[in-house]
Formats: sequence, C-alpha cells, structure tokens
Amino acid sequence: MPTYKAPLDDMRFILNEVLKITDMSKFEGLDMVDDETVNAILDEAAKLSEDVLAPINRSGDEEGCKFDRKTGAVTTPKGFKEAYETFKSGMWNGLSSDPEYGGMGMPRTMDVMVKEMMCSANMSFGMYPGLSHGAYHAIHAFGTDAQKNTVLEKLVSSEWCGTMCLTEAGCGTDLGLMATKAIPQKDGTYKIEGEKIFISAGDHDLTDNIVHLVLAKIDDKNLPEDDKTPEGIKGVSLFLVSKKKLDKDGNPTAEDNKVKCGGIEEKMGIHANATCTMVFDGAEAQLIGEKHKGMKAMFVMMNDARLNVGLQGLGLSEASYQGAVEYATMRNQGKSLKDMKNPSPAKADPIIVHPGVRQELMTMKALIEGQRMFAGWVAMQQDIAKYSDNEADRKKADDLVALLTPVVKAYLTDTSVDATNMGMQIFGGHGFIRENGMEQLNRDARITRMYEGTNGIQALDLMLRKVLQQDLLSNYMDTLKSDIKAAKKIPGMKEFIKPVEQAQSKLTWTMRRLKMKCFRKSKSEQIHIMEAAAPDYLRMVALLNMSHMWMKMAGVAQEQLRNNAPNKEFYSAKLDTARFFADKILPEMHSLSKKIGTGPKTLMEISAEHFGRTQGTVGEATLKPAAKSKGFDK
Repeated sequence: MPTYKAPLDDMRFILNEVLKITDMSKFEGLDMVDDETVNAILDEAAKLSEDVLAPINRSGDEEGCKFDRKTGAVTTPKGFKEAYETFKSGMWNGLSSDPEYGGMGMPRTMDVMVKEMMCSANMSFGMYPGLSHGAYHAIHAFGTDAQKNTVLEKLVSSEWCGTMCLTEAGCGTDLGLMATKAIPQKDGTYKIEGEKIFISAGDHDLTDNIVHLVLAKIDDKNLPEDDKTPEGIKGVSLFLVSKKKLDKDGNPTAEDNKVKCGGIEEKMGIHANATCTMVFDGAEAQLIGEKHKGMKAMFVMMNDARLNVGLQGLGLSEASYQGAVEYATMRNQGKSLKDMKNPSPAKADPIIVHPGVRQELMTMKALIEGQRMFAGWVAMQQDIAKYSDNEADRKKADDLVALLTPVVKAYLTDTSVDATNMGMQIFGGHGFIRENGMEQLNRDARITRMYEGTNGIQALDLMLRKVLQQDLLSNYMDTLKSDIKAAKKIPGMKEFIKPVEQAQSKLTWTMRRLKMKCFRKSKSEQIHIMEAAAPDYLRMVALLNMSHMWMKMAGVAQEQLRNNAPNKEFYSAKLDTARFFADKILPEMHSLSKKIGTGPKTLMEISAEHFGRTQGTVGEATLKPAAKSKGFDK
C-alpha cells in the first residue's frame, strides 16, 4: 500500500512564497503569523497525518463502523479513539477558531493545508471533527451568548463533535419539502420530531456528547394566525439539539435527549465514518437565529462544509498521485522508445518512461498543484474578508469567496474521481486489488461529488445566483486583470500570461453568446438555456481560475530562478508543469465553449418516455418470413 508523505515543499512554496501568508500579520488578531509558526504547524500536521492517521486508513476501511441494534450504540474502527485523543490533544480543531473560545486564531489559509493532509491520510477520520468546524461557525455567527458559551469551547477543544442534519427520505436538495417539525414549548424551547438521513458522524464513540444542528419547520397548529410558519423553504428554522440533555450550566447530563441513531448505512466508500439515520423523538432543542431564517444560518455551515469537501477531493487526489508515482518508478514493463540508438541494458524500463503513463501522471500533478494553490487563495480571501480593516477589501474578498465556493467544491471533487481513477490505471491490474490501496481512494472520492450539494447544484448556484443574479464574476475579472498586469512586469512570463488571457476571452465570449441565445426569449426559456449550460460553464470558470493560479506560481518560480535561489529543480519543475497545464488541460475551454454554444435543444428534445427500453415490434416488419420447415416426419 502506498505510503503517504505530506507535500510540505509544495505547501511552503504556496504559503510562504506565493501567498506570502506572513504578510497577514499586519491584521489585528493575526500578529502571531510568522515563518517559524507556520512551518512548525505544517511539520506537526504532517507527523499527525503520516504517523497516526494514515496507518489506520486501510484497516478502518476494512473493519468499518458497527451499530448495535439493541443499544443503539455506534462504534468506530480499531485505533480511531486513540487517534482522536491525539488529534484532540493537539488542539487541531481550534487551529483557525476564535481565541475567545480556546482557539489558536490562525488564518483559514493555514487551516486548508492541514485539512488537506488529514484528508489524504484518512478521509473517514477527518469527517468526524470536520463538521464540528461548520457547526462552530453557524453558532458563532447566529447563536445566542448562552449558546456560544455552552457549545463553542467544547467544539473547539474537540470534547464534543457537531453535525448538520438536513436531508430526509423525501427531501434532499429541495429542503422546503422537509417533514421534521419543531413543537414550541412554554419555556421558549422546542421539541423536535422527525427523522434525518445520511448524517455524517451522526453518532459514534469518540466524544461524550454530540451537538446536532437540525433544520425543521415550527409546528404552528397552536400558534396565533400572525405567527404561522410560511410554506416551503421560507418556513425552515435551525435548531440546536444535544445528544445528552444539558443542565442549567450547559454541561451534559447522563440523561439521553431522545435523539438516537436508527441505523448506519452500508456504503461504497468512507466505511470508517458512520453515516447515520437520526431519529428525533421529542428531543429538547433551542432555536438558532431567527424563526423561519434557518437557511441563512445553515448556509454559513454549508459553505464551510463545501470548501472542506473540495479539500477532501484534493487530499484523495494527492494520495493517489503519490501511490502512482511510487509504482511508476519501480514497476518495470516494456522498453523506452525515446532513444533507440542507445537503449538501456535492462530488459525492461520503469513505466514512468512511457508517454501514456506520463500523460496521466502529469495531468494529476498539474491539477493537484493548481488546485492546492486555488484552495489556498480562496481561503486567503476568507481571511481578508474577516480580518481586513478596509471595508472595500473585505467586501471584495467576501464576494470572491461567494463566487468561488461552488467552483472549489465541484471542480476539486470532479477531478478527484478522475485522478483516483488515473492512479488505479497506472497500477494496471494491481490497482484493482484491495491490498494495494488505490481502489479505496477511488471509492472514497466518489461521495465527494454528491454530498454537501451535488455538483450539478453547485453549477446552478454559480450560474444563476453568483454570475447572473449577483454579478460576482466581474469582481473576479477585475482581480484577474490586476494580477495579469503585475505578471507582465516579471521577465519571461509571456508564455504563461497568454493562455490566461485567451481563457478569459473565451469565457467572456461564451457568456455573451449565451445571452444572445436568450434574446427575445421568455424568462423561463432564458433560465432553461442557462441551466443547461451551467455544468460546462462551471468547468470553464474553474479552468480559468486554474490558469490564473498557475500564472501566479510561474511568476514566483521565474523570480526565484532569476535570483539563483536554492532548489532550482523545484522551480524548474513548476514551470514545466505550468506549461503542461496550458498545453494539455486548458484547451478543454474550447470544447466546453462549443458544447455550451449548441444550446439545450438536443439535451431536452427526447421525451422522458423514450429513455426507457421497450419490447415491442420495432424491426419486425423488415424481417423476411422464415421458410416453412418440412419436418422430420415427411
């Protein structure tokens, strides 16, 4: 099984040299950000990921979680409780959390690198504390002082875990259809009744208590007319439900709170994470935020989770890449055709010499390194939006995060399925064998395209809301133009700038053509055209983002080489990879634009009835009648 090693050189290159993370120490609250601290955190996160989490990844996958139907207890695989204690003692869940509640107060930019390592090493493990961070953000933004004082310190310290409870059997993306109800009580609390499914880490044995953030509709049958619950999504509220009942001081008691696991799912991947059905049978609950404004609060958690899912995809891609590189350099098969005049004396060469293998390895490398930079850059916008003392800068950064969150989630997970497939392919038949570890990465990656909003939903969010309704793309284009202008001042950058400018032009032209197709159409027809184009359009935006990131990295690499910095091979390899991205991956922009340009007609022309297979008389009329048999009795 491949051995995971954290890509620290690449992470330090991005954090220290490209993003210049230590410059953030100028912001109030980030004065502790210095080179020594950043590097120490990366080193310690690498040790945790390599030495504690990676060794229990395969065993956790094979053992899985267990559910005791008699007691309702959920147990995690062997080694997970011990690993969680190590994670907890390192205060890793509080890395970028508010110091007021026990957090370290480090930038989110730092946090994404740590989360990527943990996802590479053991994605299933990372999911247990992962949603706690989102729950923390939602309560921090919308909770009462009492809720914050009760819950946040426990989440930051990892004493408690958090979940998000949205999905029901009859309600997935369309949350307005949910049936879970919150019954008002005289003391201002609520009783939750209903059932939620697909709840990641809904129950387990890693912590003494779990807090669930639950979406439900307030039961208004005994409420006055002016306090009725609106229909659909406008009637959804957010509630805090603790697994254990809390006393007046916010401490968990021994008494259960009438919320229990009804079962865990048998899944394709992430076997070591408990995906639960949660049953709420009159569980005590507190309202978070305002009545009927639950989606506003939940989106704080969901957007954090969507960025984290993108990091899951990136982490799995990196793990697959490392395994593929190791195998390709030691597996000897076939002779290199590159130099027939001076063939190597070996009977066979390592498969890394073959162009087909190189194509897949370079594709993985270019995607992963560009996406790591992309995730770090978006995280830095989060930090600017939070810490900058300039209101205009905060607004601009916040808009960039809003625009690019669906892109990070969708593109990094779509390509993770591709990258883990490529890793298996490089192993050949050995990639299909469980003991080599590559097929697990592919199985684990598959869910990332589905949860926290399917990637189709991310595309619609980007197209309809972020681009057309809110016009957030223009802000990004201004940022891109500014970065292109800066890059032009660096010698040797023409070959890296030109692809970005061409991609920018192609994206702009494609949207202009889409809008022309909408000319003189009804509003419903216009939406129909845009919806059909949305998935391809998101991928075009992602490719433009990636070319932008590669331009920024190439600029730093050029300057380091010109200044005779050490590690010249590292920077030269960066430039080679940037060229590969521009030559072999970015041209996909053209085919995507052409697909979008054809419009939705051929997509929607066939009626739903014709998707099914029929068993009728098609083709019978053209058959010649069979000759009559003379039989054997003549």
